[in-house]
Amino acid sequence: MIEELLPATVVAVEAHGDETAGGVYGADGPGGATLYPEEQALVARAVPKRVREFTVVRACARRAMEKLGVPPQPVLPGLRGAPQWPAGLVGSMTHCEGYCAAALVRETDLASVGIDAEPHQPLPEGVLGSVALPTEEAHLRALSAHAPGAHGDPVHWDRLLFSAKESVYKAWFPLTGKWLDFSEADIEFTAAPGPQPHGTFRARLLVPGPVVDGRELGCFDGRWTVRRGLLATAVSVPHQPA
Repeated sequence: MIEELLPATVVAVEAHGDETAGGVYGADGPGGATLYPEEQALVARAVPKRVREFTVVRACARRAMEKLGVPPQPVLPGLRGAPQWPAGLVGSMTHCEGYCAAALVRETDLASVGIDAEPHQPLPEGVLGSVALPTEEAHLRALSAHAPGAHGDPVHWDRLLFSAKESVYKAWFPLTGKWLDFSEADIEFTAAPGPQPHGTFRARLLVPGPVVDGRELGCFDGRWTVRRGLLATAVSVPHQPA
């Protein structure tokens, strides 16, 4: 699911359903993977669900490392919890109920990447107001009226907006080392034709953007999809041509 939203240079590994609880991948994660001691210390007091997701998403990340020819190694949180990747790689991870994924790419191919997956359900009551700008709320109302989704089933645009902002932040932070508030990016979605809800989005940055290859970026572009009871978003930040 995630890999369809990213350039071909990105390696994405995901686990669905029973795989996230061990399943065909073993009790601790894909390939029966276990945590490194320094990772185990981070979840020593966590509930089993948290430990399972923490383990499986890192197993996905290590499989992506292997596909890129990089020896598997611990994935530890750095500043503001952002994952610290092996030298030469940039990437992102996400997990929700029944789904885990990691996406990695060589830093020579992309400047940054951000991914997010969420259950395809409405946001809890009252949350949208803390996530959306007035312009975004108007945009979501228009989408609800004119882009109902596959077979008439609704796309939960409020949850999709939340996911897109998560992906934008995950791509933004490695480039800036700064917080990005929900109110500091204005997102507009485009729905593509077809039986499966999917499309693109653009996040217009309302604060000074990151400088990539000597150029300040004013927006991030991303893609989205809905399937199997999940929605996913991804942002890839290309290098800027001279």
